[in-house]
Amino acid sequence: MNSSKERRVARKKRQSRVRQRVTGSVERPRLCVFRSTKHIYAQIIEDVTGKTLVSASTVVKGTEDSVKYSGNAEAAKVVGKQLAEKALAKDIKQVVFDRNGFLYHGRIKALADAAREAGLTF
Repeated sequence: MNSSKERRVARKKRQSRVRQRVTGSVERPRLCVFRSTKHIYAQIIEDVTGKTLVSASTVVKGTEDSVKYSGNAEAAKVVGKQLAEKALAKDIKQVVFDRNGFLYHGRIKALADAAREAGLTF
C-alpha cells in the first residue's frame, strides 16, 4: 500500500509532466483543477501574465448552498457548470485542460464534462 507521502510525490511527478505540455495563452487560457477530500476548485489562468481570469469552487456561497456534500462528483458538476458560465460571460470559449496531476476520472472527469456541456471547448 502506498503511503500518503508516496502518493503526493507521484502526483507531483504527473503534475510536472502535464505542465511541460500544457500552457495557457491569451487565445486559449488554462483551466486548472485542484481537488481535496472535501472540496474541488477550478480556475482559468492566462499563463502569459499569470492572472486568474475566472474561478469557481465548492467553498463559494452559491455552490455551498446548492450541493449537499462538496466532495463528490455531483458537486464537481456544479462547479464545472458555474465556471463555464462565468467564462462564457467573459468571452472565453476555448481553454486548455490542466488536470494538475490528478487522474482523469471521478470528480475531475465530472467537472470537465460539465464544463463542456455548458459550452467550453477543450
